[in-house]
Amino acid sequence: MAHLRVCLSAVALLGLIGAGTAYAQTSTPAPSRTTVAPAAEPSTMSKVERWSTKEWNAAKSKWAKEKVKWADCRQQSTDQKLTGRKSWGFLYGCMTGSPRVG
Repeated sequence: MAHLRVCLSAVALLGLIGAGTAYAQTSTPAPSRTTVAPAAEPSTMSKVERWSTKEWNAAKSKWAKEKVKWADCRQQSTDQKLTGRKSWGFLYGCMTGSPRVG
């Protein structure tokens, strides 16, 4: 009878050790294999919309020398009902030939 208790105790002990080892192996998270795409660089027009008034005025005075093109771009901006800094990105694109993004 004592021999049976020793055998059952040994089996129980091995079962606990095996379960503990299995738990330890599954409890650690696997390293992530997904790659995170870098944040997209803001478009030039978005950057223009964050220019200071001083930067905007300098660009405006440069572009105003091209009277016909400047007037046309300003009219397009007005037709699209763009105002304030939202119009800055459009006018920049219009005057530099860059397509409007965003």
